[in-house]
Amino acid sequence: MTTSPAVVTGATVEVREVSKWFGQKVAVSDVTCSFGPGLSGLLGPNGAGKTTLLRMICGLLNPSDGSVSVLGVDPRRDHRVYRRVALVPEEDAVYGHLTARAFVSYAADLSGVSRKGVDKAIRVVDLADAADRAIAGFSKGMRQRAKVAAALVTEPEILILDEPLNGTDPVQRAHLIETFRRLAADGRTIIVSSHVLAEVERMADRVIAIVDGRLAAAGGVHAIRQAMADIPYRIRIDVDDPRTIAADLITSASVTSVTMAGSTLHVETSDLPDLGRRVPQVAKDLGVRLTTFEPEDESLESVFRYLVRRRK
Repeated sequence: MTTSPAVVTGATVEVREVSKWFGQKVAVSDVTCSFGPGLSGLLGPNGAGKTTLLRMICGLLNPSDGSVSVLGVDPRRDHRVYRRVALVPEEDAVYGHLTARAFVSYAADLSGVSRKGVDKAIRVVDLADAADRAIAGFSKGMRQRAKVAAALVTEPEILILDEPLNGTDPVQRAHLIETFRRLAADGRTIIVSSHVLAEVERMADRVIAIVDGRLAAAGGVHAIRQAMADIPYRIRIDVDDPRTIAADLITSASVTSVTMAGSTLHVETSDLPDLGRRVPQVAKDLGVRLTTFEPEDESLESVFRYLVRRRK
Protein backbone atom coordinates (compact mmCIF):
# COMPACT_ATOMS: atom_id res chain seq x y z
CA MET A 1 0.00 0.00 0.00
CA THR A 2 1.39 3.40 -1.04
CA THR A 3 1.44 6.07 1.63
CA SER A 4 0.50 9.57 0.54
CA PRO A 5 3.36 12.09 0.85
CA ALA A 6 0.81 14.39 2.47
CA VAL A 7 0.68 12.08 5.51
CA VAL A 8 3.50 11.54 8.01
CA THR A 9 4.09 8.99 10.74
CA GLY A 10 4.14 10.26 14.32
CA ALA A 11 1.82 13.10 13.39
CA THR A 12 0.91 15.71 15.98
CA VAL A 13 -1.68 17.32 13.68
CA GLU A 14 -4.01 15.26 11.49
CA VAL A 15 -6.47 16.61 8.94
CA ARG A 16 -8.82 13.97 7.52
CA GLU A 17 -11.02 14.61 4.47
CA VAL A 18 -11.68 18.13 5.70
CA SER A 19 -13.91 20.58 3.85
CA LYS A 20 -15.08 24.03 4.83
CA TRP A 21 -17.65 26.14 3.10
CA PHE A 22 -19.17 29.52 3.83
CA GLY A 23 -22.59 29.62 2.20
CA GLN A 24 -21.97 28.79 -1.47
CA LYS A 25 -18.21 29.41 -1.25
CA VAL A 26 -16.00 26.36 -0.77
CA ALA A 27 -12.84 27.47 1.04
CA VAL A 28 -11.30 24.03 1.67
CA SER A 29 -12.28 20.88 -0.20
CA ASP A 30 -11.61 17.31 0.94
CA VAL A 31 -8.07 17.87 2.26
CA THR A 32 -6.21 15.05 3.98
CA CYS A 33 -2.75 15.77 5.35
CA SER A 34 -0.77 15.66 8.57
CA PHE A 35 2.12 17.40 10.28
CA GLY A 36 4.69 16.18 12.77
CA PRO A 37 7.74 17.46 14.62
CA GLY A 38 9.91 19.61 12.39
CA LEU A 39 9.18 22.51 10.07
CA SER A 40 6.50 22.09 7.42
CA GLY A 41 5.56 24.69 4.84
CA LEU A 42 1.95 25.28 3.83
CA LEU A 43 2.31 26.75 0.37
CA GLY A 44 -0.24 28.29 -1.96
CA PRO A 45 -1.28 31.52 -3.65
CA ASN A 46 -3.36 34.12 -1.85
CA GLY A 47 -6.92 32.88 -1.46
CA ALA A 48 -5.92 29.22 -1.69
CA GLY A 49 -7.50 28.29 1.63
CA LYS A 50 -4.36 28.27 3.78
CA THR A 51 -5.73 30.54 6.51
CA THR A 52 -9.02 28.64 6.70
CA LEU A 53 -7.14 25.36 7.07
CA LEU A 54 -4.91 26.77 9.81
CA ARG A 55 -7.90 28.14 11.71
CA MET A 56 -9.55 24.72 11.65
CA ILE A 57 -6.34 23.17 12.98
CA CYS A 58 -6.34 25.72 15.81
CA GLY A 59 -10.00 25.08 16.61
CA LEU A 60 -11.09 28.59 15.62
CA LEU A 61 -13.28 27.18 12.86
CA ASN A 62 -15.30 23.99 12.80
CA PRO A 63 -14.93 21.85 9.64
CA SER A 64 -18.08 21.56 7.55
CA ASP A 65 -17.02 17.97 6.87
CA GLY A 66 -14.16 15.73 7.96
CA SER A 67 -12.16 15.91 11.17
CA VAL A 68 -9.10 17.56 12.71
CA SER A 69 -6.98 16.08 15.49
CA VAL A 70 -4.31 18.01 17.38
CA LEU A 71 -2.13 16.06 19.81
CA GLY A 72 -4.69 13.29 19.68
CA VAL A 73 -7.81 15.36 20.44
CA ASP A 74 -10.40 17.45 18.62
CA PRO A 75 -9.45 21.09 19.40
CA ARG A 76 -13.10 22.11 19.24
CA ARG A 77 -14.03 19.62 21.96
CA ASP A 78 -10.99 19.58 24.24
CA HIS A 79 -9.90 23.14 24.88
CA ARG A 80 -7.03 22.03 27.12
CA VAL A 81 -4.99 21.52 23.96
CA TYR A 82 -4.91 25.28 23.45
CA ARG A 83 -2.23 25.53 26.15
CA ARG A 84 0.05 23.50 23.88
CA VAL A 85 -0.63 25.32 20.62
CA ALA A 86 0.14 28.89 19.52
CA LEU A 87 -1.04 30.76 16.43
CA VAL A 88 0.59 33.79 14.83
CA PRO A 89 -2.18 35.18 12.61
CA GLU A 90 -1.57 37.06 9.39
CA GLU A 91 -3.72 39.96 10.59
CA ASP A 92 -2.25 42.71 12.78
CA ALA A 93 -3.68 41.22 15.97
CA VAL A 94 -1.85 43.60 18.29
CA TYR A 95 -2.77 46.35 20.76
CA GLY A 96 -1.04 49.43 19.43
CA HIS A 97 -1.04 51.28 22.75
CA LEU A 98 0.96 48.53 24.46
CA THR A 99 4.71 48.27 24.36
CA ALA A 100 6.16 45.09 22.91
CA ARG A 101 7.11 43.97 26.41
CA ALA A 102 3.59 44.60 27.74
CA PHE A 103 2.07 42.81 24.75
CA VAL A 104 4.19 39.70 25.24
CA SER A 105 3.54 39.81 29.00
CA TYR A 106 -0.19 39.99 28.31
CA ALA A 107 0.09 36.88 26.11
CA ALA A 108 1.86 35.08 28.94
CA ASP A 109 -0.86 36.07 31.42
CA LEU A 110 -3.64 34.92 29.09
CA SER A 111 -1.96 31.55 28.67
CA GLY A 112 -1.31 31.13 32.37
CA VAL A 113 2.45 30.87 32.00
CA SER A 114 5.15 32.69 33.93
CA ARG A 115 6.38 36.06 32.74
CA LYS A 116 9.94 34.82 33.21
CA GLY A 117 10.11 33.97 29.53
CA VAL A 118 9.08 37.43 28.28
CA ASP A 119 12.56 38.87 27.85
CA LYS A 120 13.80 35.67 26.25
CA ALA A 121 10.96 35.67 23.69
CA ILE A 122 11.69 39.30 22.85
CA ARG A 123 15.39 38.57 22.39
CA VAL A 124 14.66 35.58 20.16
CA VAL A 125 12.87 37.82 17.64
CA ASP A 126 15.52 40.56 17.99
CA LEU A 127 13.21 43.20 19.47
CA ALA A 128 15.11 43.95 22.68
CA ASP A 129 16.06 47.47 21.59
CA ALA A 130 12.40 48.34 20.91
CA ALA A 131 10.79 46.35 23.74
CA ASP A 132 9.58 49.43 25.62
CA ARG A 133 8.21 51.30 22.63
CA ALA A 134 4.50 51.33 21.75
CA ILE A 135 3.63 48.85 19.01
CA ALA A 136 1.65 51.55 17.19
CA GLY A 137 4.97 53.05 16.09
CA PHE A 138 6.35 49.78 14.79
CA SER A 139 6.87 48.90 11.13
CA LYS A 140 4.88 45.95 9.79
CA GLY A 141 7.93 43.72 10.09
CA MET A 142 8.42 44.71 13.74
CA ARG A 143 4.75 44.02 14.48
CA GLN A 144 5.15 40.60 12.91
CA ARG A 145 8.07 39.87 15.23
CA ALA A 146 6.11 41.09 18.25
CA LYS A 147 3.35 38.61 17.38
CA VAL A 148 5.90 35.81 17.07
CA ALA A 149 7.33 36.73 20.51
CA ALA A 150 3.83 36.64 22.01
CA ALA A 151 3.43 33.10 20.66
CA LEU A 152 6.87 31.92 21.77
CA VAL A 153 6.42 33.09 25.37
CA THR A 154 3.82 30.34 25.85
CA GLU A 155 6.44 27.66 24.97
CA PRO A 156 4.06 25.87 22.54
CA GLU A 157 4.57 22.32 21.34
CA ILE A 158 2.87 23.30 18.09
CA LEU A 159 3.53 26.72 16.56
CA ILE A 160 1.39 27.80 13.61
CA LEU A 161 2.45 30.87 11.66
CA ASP A 162 0.29 32.42 8.96
CA GLU A 163 2.44 34.44 6.51
CA PRO A 164 4.82 35.48 9.32
CA LEU A 165 7.43 37.01 6.99
CA ASN A 166 5.12 39.58 5.40
CA GLY A 167 6.56 43.05 5.77
CA THR A 168 9.93 41.94 7.12
CA ASP A 169 13.17 43.15 5.56
CA PRO A 170 15.80 40.63 4.34
CA VAL A 171 17.76 40.68 7.60
CA GLN A 172 14.63 40.21 9.74
CA ARG A 173 13.42 37.49 7.39
CA ALA A 174 16.68 35.56 7.65
CA HIS A 175 16.63 35.87 11.46
CA LEU A 176 13.05 34.59 11.74
CA ILE A 177 13.69 31.71 9.36
CA GLU A 178 16.67 30.66 11.47
CA THR A 179 14.50 30.96 14.61
CA PHE A 180 11.78 28.74 13.14
CA ARG A 181 14.32 26.14 12.03
CA ARG A 182 15.92 26.11 15.50
CA LEU A 183 12.54 25.61 17.17
CA ALA A 184 11.79 22.75 14.78
CA ALA A 185 15.16 21.16 15.56
CA ASP A 186 14.13 21.14 19.22
CA GLY A 187 11.30 18.74 18.35
CA ARG A 188 8.40 21.18 18.04
CA THR A 189 5.85 21.04 15.26
CA ILE A 190 6.19 24.25 13.23
CA ILE A 191 3.74 25.00 10.41
CA VAL A 192 4.50 28.09 8.34
CA SER A 193 2.18 29.25 5.59
CA SER A 194 3.41 31.38 2.70
CA HIS A 195 2.55 32.27 -0.89
CA VAL A 196 6.25 32.77 -1.70
CA LEU A 197 7.93 29.61 -2.99
CA ALA A 198 11.47 30.84 -2.28
CA GLU A 199 10.63 31.52 1.38
CA VAL A 200 9.20 28.05 1.91
CA GLU A 201 12.16 26.50 0.13
CA ARG A 202 14.55 28.22 2.56
CA MET A 203 12.60 27.10 5.61
CA ALA A 204 10.95 23.76 5.14
CA ASP A 205 12.10 20.27 4.34
CA ARG A 206 8.50 19.26 3.70
CA VAL A 207 5.75 21.12 1.88
CA ILE A 208 1.98 20.86 1.63
CA ALA A 209 0.74 22.83 -1.38
CA ILE A 210 -2.90 23.81 -1.82
CA VAL A 211 -4.78 25.74 -4.49
CA ASP A 212 -8.46 26.61 -4.58
CA GLY A 213 -8.87 24.82 -1.26
CA ARG A 214 -7.58 21.50 -2.57
CA LEU A 215 -4.39 19.57 -2.01
CA ALA A 216 -2.17 20.20 -5.04
CA ALA A 217 1.12 18.54 -4.07
CA ALA A 218 2.99 17.31 -1.02
CA GLY A 219 6.39 16.07 0.01
CA GLY A 220 9.91 17.42 0.17
CA VAL A 221 10.87 20.59 -1.62
CA HIS A 222 12.66 18.49 -4.22
CA ALA A 223 9.45 16.56 -4.89
CA ILE A 224 7.48 19.79 -5.32
CA ARG A 225 10.10 21.04 -7.74
CA GLN A 226 9.84 17.79 -9.70
CA ALA A 227 6.06 18.17 -9.86
CA MET A 228 6.57 21.59 -11.41
CA ALA A 229 9.34 20.53 -13.75
CA ASP A 230 7.18 20.01 -16.85
CA ILE A 231 5.52 23.42 -16.67
CA PRO A 232 6.69 25.37 -19.73
CA TYR A 233 8.35 28.72 -19.06
CA ARG A 234 6.92 31.67 -20.94
CA ILE A 235 9.56 34.26 -21.87
CA ARG A 236 9.30 37.70 -23.45
CA ILE A 237 12.08 38.62 -25.85
CA ASP A 238 12.35 42.07 -27.48
CA VAL A 239 14.68 42.31 -30.49
CA ASP A 240 15.01 44.55 -33.54
CA ASP A 241 14.75 41.58 -35.93
CA PRO A 242 12.23 39.17 -34.37
CA ARG A 243 11.74 37.04 -37.49
CA THR A 244 15.40 36.08 -37.62
CA ILE A 245 15.50 35.08 -33.95
CA ALA A 246 12.15 33.25 -34.21
CA ALA A 247 13.37 31.22 -37.19
CA ASP A 248 16.35 30.03 -35.16
CA LEU A 249 14.49 29.35 -31.91
CA ILE A 250 11.77 27.26 -33.53
CA THR A 251 14.44 24.70 -34.46
CA SER A 252 15.35 24.15 -30.80
CA ALA A 253 14.02 20.94 -29.24
CA SER A 254 13.39 22.74 -25.93
CA VAL A 255 11.23 25.48 -27.49
CA THR A 256 7.58 24.46 -27.66
CA SER A 257 6.13 27.61 -29.25
CA VAL A 258 7.09 31.04 -30.58
CA THR A 259 4.61 33.83 -31.28
CA MET A 260 5.43 37.29 -32.58
CA ALA A 261 3.79 40.65 -31.82
CA GLY A 262 5.65 43.52 -33.45
CA SER A 263 9.24 43.41 -32.19
CA THR A 264 8.29 41.13 -29.27
CA LEU A 265 8.57 37.36 -29.21
CA HIS A 266 6.63 35.22 -26.73
CA VAL A 267 8.51 31.97 -26.31
CA GLU A 268 7.54 28.85 -24.38
CA THR A 269 10.39 26.55 -23.42
CA SER A 270 10.93 23.49 -21.26
CA ASP A 271 14.56 24.44 -20.62
CA LEU A 272 14.98 28.01 -19.40
CA PRO A 273 18.76 27.85 -18.80
CA ASP A 274 19.31 26.56 -22.34
CA LEU A 275 17.17 29.35 -23.78
CA GLY A 276 19.01 31.90 -21.63
CA ARG A 277 22.31 30.79 -23.13
CA ARG A 278 21.04 30.41 -26.69
CA VAL A 279 19.28 33.73 -27.27
CA PRO A 280 22.18 36.10 -26.47
CA GLN A 281 24.57 33.97 -28.52
CA VAL A 282 22.22 33.82 -31.51
CA ALA A 283 21.60 37.57 -31.31
CA LYS A 284 25.35 38.18 -31.28
CA ASP A 285 26.04 35.78 -34.15
CA LEU A 286 23.30 37.27 -36.32
CA GLY A 287 23.97 40.88 -35.42
CA VAL A 288 20.54 41.36 -33.86
CA ARG A 289 20.00 43.86 -31.02
CA LEU A 290 18.47 42.21 -27.94
CA THR A 291 16.78 44.57 -25.45
CA THR A 292 14.57 42.33 -23.27
CA PHE A 293 14.72 38.75 -22.00
CA GLU A 294 12.39 38.18 -19.05
CA PRO A 295 9.91 35.63 -17.67
CA GLU A 296 6.31 36.58 -18.36
CA ASP A 297 4.69 34.28 -15.85
CA GLU A 298 6.36 33.57 -12.53
CA SER A 299 3.01 33.53 -10.75
CA LEU A 300 2.67 30.88 -8.05
CA GLU A 301 -1.03 30.90 -8.74
CA SER A 302 -0.38 29.72 -12.29
CA VAL A 303 2.01 27.05 -11.05
CA PHE A 304 -0.39 25.68 -8.49
CA ARG A 305 -3.40 25.86 -10.79
CA TYR A 306 -1.39 23.67 -13.09
CA LEU A 307 -0.79 21.21 -10.27
CA VAL A 308 -4.53 21.15 -9.53
CA ARG A 309 -5.38 20.48 -13.18
CA ARG A 310 -2.99 17.51 -13.12
CA ARG A 311 -4.99 15.97 -10.28
CA LYS A 312 -8.31 16.07 -12.11
